[in-house]
Parts: sequence; structure tokens; C-alpha cells
Amino acid sequence: MENRSLGRTGLSIAPIVFGGNVFGWTADEKTSFALLDAFFDAGFNAIDTADVYSAWVDGHVGGESEAIIGKWLKQSGVRREDAVIVTKVGFDNRGQKTGLTKWIAEAVEASLKRLQTDYIDLYLAHKPDADVPLEETLAAFAKLKEQGKIRAIGCSNYSAGQLQDALDTAEKNNLPRYDVLQPEYNLYNRKDFEGPLAELCQKEEIGVINYYSLAAGFLTGKYRAKADTEGVARSYRVGEYVNARGLAVLGAMDAVAVETGAKLADIALAWLLRKKAITAPIASATSLSQLESFKRAVELTLTDEMMTLLDKAGA
Repeated sequence: MENRSLGRTGLSIAPIVFGGNVFGWTADEKTSFALLDAFFDAGFNAIDTADVYSAWVDGHVGGESEAIIGKWLKQSGVRREDAVIVTKVGFDNRGQKTGLTKWIAEAVEASLKRLQTDYIDLYLAHKPDADVPLEETLAAFAKLKEQGKIRAIGCSNYSAGQLQDALDTAEKNNLPRYDVLQPEYNLYNRKDFEGPLAELCQKEEIGVINYYSLAAGFLTGKYRAKADTEGVARSYRVGEYVNARGLAVLGAMDAVAVETGAKLADIALAWLLRKKAITAPIASATSLSQLESFKRAVELTLTDEMMTLLDKAGA
């Protein structure tokens, strides 16, 4: 499997990143280990998580996903240098405001302990923090890089203006810049990334690993009516997509599926893999059968006509 350069970080990743938010939530430890084994066996190498995963589950405190990844790293036989670990800091945890301030130095130690490693490949600011000057945040990340605790930095959920401000601040103060962006982007939700933000990433050679690649499972095609979303773990999100535009997107995907024989999840990921601004989409799986979709998506070639059909449906 051909890897892709992740912006200017020096990191090289396979075309799909495993979304680790499911670890300890909808995938228990045993299942998570099996999924990670199969993921790496297939030639993939990057895992995305966060220090707040999965604090939204009753009885959890955050860090459960990192802890499972750490246990797996120790027992899997995969060499640490062959795994690219991405984690995030700065998202409020059950009402506790942490932010992107001096908390970063404490948070990284906790993440390293849970991950059972002495460095993090890519450390992301989980969301903008209007209460903390960008210079302070970047200086905190710079110190961690100097200490060898992180290799590269990036940000998630930043707008074009916020990312430009961060880049300008880094240059002005001779601090490391955000070399990776993690935005929400999929066949249904395109407005937040396409346009100025995508153009800025391409201009500045910023790697992009987008989340919600399958729109909380909607783009698998199994939710076509509100009733289909009742009782599912992400019903609060997937229900937002069951509308006229969402069904139009599924209709276009159905047409491509007839022509290619591919499943809808494969098509949703393959569409992202054709987008010039995207380095590698993030996708989650809770079963080995779902994981097979990652391999099929990498091998699936969508024609220009198919891309146009899909683009128009979700415009």
C-alpha cells in the first residue's frame, strides 16, 4: 500500500486513518485489539484518538481510547516506529475547561502514560481556544517538541481565518506551525472545508486528515428514514442527515454502487481519496467486516463522471 506524506511533518501514513473514538465505547478491549491487528496487517499504520475519548460514556473519565491503544501497542508485536499515533488536547471534559494553556504540559504526560510510549507522532489542538493567545499555545507545543515528547503538531476544527492566524503567529514568533488540519468533511458536509480552508491547506502544504468521513454511519446507506436511527449510538448526529439532500447523496451513491459493485461505505471513502486537499480520511470500524471497507476503498477507482455525479448530489 502506497503511503502519503502528511504535509511537512515528515510523517508518512497509509491512505486511511483508524478513528479510535470507538475504542472502549462501541468496541470493547478485545474487539479493539482484533481491529487494530487487522488494520495493521492490511498495511495501514495511523491511529487517531484524543485525551477526551470517551468521556461522554457514563462512568468514563476520558482517556479510555488512549489506554486501549497503549495496551495494544505493548502486546501487538508492532514496532513503535511503524505506528503513527495521533492524539489531541484541549477539549472540555465533562464541564471541566482545560483549553490550550499550561494544561498542555500536564495533559501530554497523561496521554503518554496511557499510550505507554515516550513520544506522540502528531499532537493536535482539539479546537480553538479564544481565551488563550496563540503564541502561548504554540510555545507550549514548541517546548514539547524540544523535549522529544511530540514529533509534529496540528489543529482540529479551525476555520480558514483561525488557521491563517495560527500560521502568521508561528512565523512572527519563530514558533512551530500547525502542519496538519483535522476538519469535519464528507460527502454530505462539505461547506466547512471546501473553499478557503481547503485552498489554504493546499497553498501551505498542510496535511489533512478529516473526521466523520462516513457522516456518523449515514453514508453506509443503512439510515434512510428517521426510524432507522432510533436506538443507535450516534442517533443524535446521524438523524441530521436524513433529509432531502442526504437522500439525494445516497441516491447518487446507489447509482455508483450499481456501476461498480462497491458498497456505499467504500464509495464514500474513495470519493475522499480522490480529493486533492485530503491526505487521508479518518474512519472508524467496530467489526472486522466493516474494516474490510477500508481496503476496498483504497482499491476502488471512481471515474471523473462518478465524481461529478457525487459532487453534484452533495453540493
